[in-house]
Amino acid sequence: MGLPSTGRKKVKIKNYVSWFEIPALNLDRAVSFYNHIYGIEMKIMNAGGYSMALFPADNGIGGAIVLGEGSIPSETGTLVYLNAGRDLAPVLGRVEAAGGRIIMGKTLISPDDGHFALFIDSEGNKLALHSNS
Repeated sequence: MGLPSTGRKKVKIKNYVSWFEIPALNLDRAVSFYNHIYGIEMKIMNAGGYSMALFPADNGIGGAIVLGEGSIPSETGTLVYLNAGRDLAPVLGRVEAAGGRIIMGKTLISPDDGHFALFIDSEGNKLALHSNS
């Protein structure tokens, strides 16, 4: 039977993630980790009692590494998949040198959906990488 109609037009959401934050206990170490694996230069800023470093994003979904109250790294809970470009192997290959740990190597999802891998970052967060090939 279902729920009664509210008369509202259904809106399709393009991306279900609009922003992400990766918690850190040592912001300098975390920034160094992500700078190393992605080959980027993140800058640290302070806002409202928090310190954060933004991932460079011209278009699309942005995010940051955050240090502050309630920002507690964890291997459990929500899993964020970070875009690793066309092939995740180069990014994954830099994880251990940057102080992280690979917990699942490059794994095929399907030929249409690409690959993923799981790792623990320098702060103890479990994250995933995704690539189309």
